[in-house]
Amino acid sequence: MMRRLDTREPGFDQQIDAITRIDEREDPELSAQVAAIIADVRARGDAALLEYTARFDRYAVRTGSELEIPAAELAAAHASLAAADKAALALAASRIRDYHDRQTTPDFTWQDAYGNALGQRWTPLDRVGVYVPGGRAAYPSSVLMTVVPARCAGVGEVILVVPTPDGVRNPLVLAAAHIAGVDRVFTVGGAQAVASLAYGTETVPAVDKIVGPGNAYVAAAKRQVFGHVGIDAIAGPSEILVIADASAPVDWIAMDLFSQAEHDAMAQSLLISADAAVLDAVDAAIARLLPARPRAATIEASLSARGALIRVRDVAEAAAVANRIAAEHVQLMVRDPHALLPLVRHAGAIFLGASTGEVLGDYVAGPSHVLPTYGTARFSSPLSVYDFRKRSSVIELSREGLLALAPTAVSLAMSEGLEAHGAAAAIRLAGVNETASD
Repeated sequence: MMRRLDTREPGFDQQIDAITRIDEREDPELSAQVAAIIADVRARGDAALLEYTARFDRYAVRTGSELEIPAAELAAAHASLAAADKAALALAASRIRDYHDRQTTPDFTWQDAYGNALGQRWTPLDRVGVYVPGGRAAYPSSVLMTVVPARCAGVGEVILVVPTPDGVRNPLVLAAAHIAGVDRVFTVGGAQAVASLAYGTETVPAVDKIVGPGNAYVAAAKRQVFGHVGIDAIAGPSEILVIADASAPVDWIAMDLFSQAEHDAMAQSLLISADAAVLDAVDAAIARLLPARPRAATIEASLSARGALIRVRDVAEAAAVANRIAAEHVQLMVRDPHALLPLVRHAGAIFLGASTGEVLGDYVAGPSHVLPTYGTARFSSPLSVYDFRKRSSVIELSREGLLALAPTAVSLAMSEGLEAHGAAAAIRLAGVNETASD
């Protein structure tokens, strides 16, 4: 089922690229459809939003206000939950909040040798939009993993959009929105939801940034509205890469590979080991355990299309291959994960030891599970408080500092041919000198 790759064999580079570097170019037809939807929502507002919601989600209402779920309904959904579900959401929210509260960064100011005051000030975004998928499955965990960091950052208002096919509202999603502290919730999805958040309608307020995963239409829409608003990232299929040795229970490894493969056929599950016996044992465990999985067909399709069992020479080469792939989730299921950790430079999240299953990160460990995919962990980071704040530089020059720095500013401005820039510095320099002569 899963292909076997070996770094010793010719063609390994091409083989690994073929399954990890999927062509990400947008389908021109899909892109054009999304552009048309965005333009329509931007032009007609609620009227377009109502039409698309009726067409795509089979949920027809007469006015834009009917798309909003009132806060009382969120609270009622929370109150109606079974005690175990309510406790699970509460624990997850608490741990996510505890982790992200520690990411708040204080402002700073320092004085240089001339007495100039230089510093940095952090301010939260005014309004953020959160997209939560609501088609084939419901994701209350994604509500917590996006909204709680925004609240820890001090965002002024959080708007959540979630599709409700056939008008069915998932109580766990609503309860999670209540626990996380969402301000307003709208029952819209797809590209039209992204457009409404980016440009606003009579009912849905425009936001400063849009975060959260979605399908290909959502990803394309986020890409197209970027620049008018901020976005977190363009999400790709789920990914897991496991580095394992003989100390790791093979059934655990197999189940961890299944955990990502069950998302969809494009999800990726990779196992790397220097021990061929480990690869053999996991292969056998997959064959034995897969038939009992309810989503076995999806898992098999994923493992066959994009999965691989990769043999390497040693743990150092395992880390090198992992860095090349830069997966969303990297599990170090080895005897001494802390010794291997410094070698792993590119990963969305790193899980240390066999007991630290990726699934714990999905739900309750603490850090947000919104992570870079498609190899973008080479240059991007998990969703965090930092995504909901921006920095402003703060500068205050002393008299001595102006006298010392203005001549250099004049010189550089004139060398760039920007005379007015130079004059703006020179006039201050002259003013300070005149004051001194008086």
